[in-house]
Amino acid sequence: MRLLRDLGWSAPAFLMMVLVLSESAIADSAPKQMGLNAAAKPKALTLEQASVSESSATLQQVSSYSAEGKNGAMNQVTSVSQFSDVNPTDWAFQALQSLVERYGCIVGYPDKTYRGNRALTRYEFAAGLNACLDKIQELIAAATADFVRKEDLEVVKRLQEEFAAELSALRGRVEALEVRTATLEKQQFSTTTKLSGEVIFAVADTFGDRAIFTGNDSFLGGVNANNRGNLEDDRTETIFGNRVRLALDSSFTGRDRLRVRLQARNVTPFSGNFTGTNETRLSFDGNESNAVNVDHLYYRFPLGQNLRIQVDAVQSRIYSSLIEPLSAFESSGFGSVSRFGRFNPIFRANNQGFTSSPGISFDYRFSPQFSLQGGYFSDVNANDPGEKNGLFNGNYAAVGQIVFRPSRTFDIGFTYVRSYFPGSSTVFNQGAPNLFGSTGTGYAANPFGGEATATDNLSAQVQWRLTPAITIGGWYGYSFANNRRTSEEARIVNWAGFLGFPDLGRKGNLLGLLFGMQPRVVDNDFRARFATGPNRGLPNPNVRRRLDEDPPFHLEAFYRYRVNDNIAITPGVFVLFNPEGNSANNTQFVGVVRTTFTF
Repeated sequence: MRLLRDLGWSAPAFLMMVLVLSESAIADSAPKQMGLNAAAKPKALTLEQASVSESSATLQQVSSYSAEGKNGAMNQVTSVSQFSDVNPTDWAFQALQSLVERYGCIVGYPDKTYRGNRALTRYEFAAGLNACLDKIQELIAAATADFVRKEDLEVVKRLQEEFAAELSALRGRVEALEVRTATLEKQQFSTTTKLSGEVIFAVADTFGDRAIFTGNDSFLGGVNANNRGNLEDDRTETIFGNRVRLALDSSFTGRDRLRVRLQARNVTPFSGNFTGTNETRLSFDGNESNAVNVDHLYYRFPLGQNLRIQVDAVQSRIYSSLIEPLSAFESSGFGSVSRFGRFNPIFRANNQGFTSSPGISFDYRFSPQFSLQGGYFSDVNANDPGEKNGLFNGNYAAVGQIVFRPSRTFDIGFTYVRSYFPGSSTVFNQGAPNLFGSTGTGYAANPFGGEATATDNLSAQVQWRLTPAITIGGWYGYSFANNRRTSEEARIVNWAGFLGFPDLGRKGNLLGLLFGMQPRVVDNDFRARFATGPNRGLPNPNVRRRLDEDPPFHLEAFYRYRVNDNIAITPGVFVLFNPEGNSANNTQFVGVVRTTFTF
């Protein structure tokens, strides 16, 4: 038999598949004389044609073995004699022609040519042969072996023997190609960066007389014990402010994220300077006169299948890490309108306001129902090597949390936070401790009059989606504060319960109701110090302890109306009873209309 390159015809490349036809499987049925008549009538019914998509896939998988040809869609051609560039005079051609006509295992272009204009090599013929072998093997595997003629099996056997070397070589090349292709598909990912934005317009005002501390004093400062009921008139005016956030999210593997978030805002907080208390602060406030700054910078990536890591370089916060607050009202742009109403304040334990505040957090999922989360967060000038600064010698918070999800609608978390605040110091650029990120009473934020403070915070939070239209949840937090200089102790409590009605009136809407108590000092050993005289610096027994005598209750309601996919309007109001833990203070009201744009 002549080499098939003498035939002078071209063929498309085909996927090389291994067809192992057992010698014993055909020995009993194969005739002693081998022959094949292309016009012979088959013993069985006509086979169905192979689909165009299957044949096209075969051509594409081995396209590297042929030259590029003319452009055009693949169509099924069932007769080899239709190929104008094939010499049909050899036995091997006639044998392949018969197999093609019976089993529809070769495709060609509509112009009746194989791909390219060069002679068909033995390797190309072997590739074509394997396409037919593959088709016959599929028929046998599908329990339709009766449709395969015994004579065809003998012809296949002979062709396999004559082209054994070429088949073996092609088999190795295709297997290597498949391995490389699988590796490429697994690893290939194009680095992408996506831009998203959120813009808030807000109108807000407070109503009610300015609150006064039960006792207004400071460490080594003058003592000014106020009588209960020493009130001042409302000092606030209606404001209009904005906040703009642009997030650039980049991914290098498809499973990681590098986020750079830019922020500009001018929403002056309703803080103690205006209302006498930080309990009146909004969820989205902050004023840098619309100066653009890097508000958040982190990189999040997986380690294995169950562990995720997040490294924060700028503005690390417990609540924006991998540690979940488990609150349906968490979002500052779409959730609660108050600062306290977003989540448990202990998640603000490192929220002192420094911009260079690195941190690291993790989330390890033992199962879909159970995960362990934790992290370390520095909230001081971590890039400053000076005293009471740096990564480990300034304000910090170390966190551990266990999250349990017994069902897809129920989440419960148990959290421990250890935090430390060096205390007031103009020399080391340190402000007074702010234990709960400007929520709660002044005594709760600074129970020891500016002295170095360490806290151990315990909390539990839960949310339960009773139905798609009703969500309930809440939290309870208990904090033990320790004066690092005198070992005096204070105990601080906060709690809240919320009720949410998602999609009320329209998909994307949310009616939110919340009632709770902002952080309050329920017990404290600390007393103000004498500012002058022989007892300077010692506790003054004649001054009231830094203790909140009355619970500062918080009641809130808001309704988020989704105008469209990009705009939501949220009117809301919250009411403060006994501001600053003093029942002599008048009730304060805060009203806000927040419009949020996203893109």
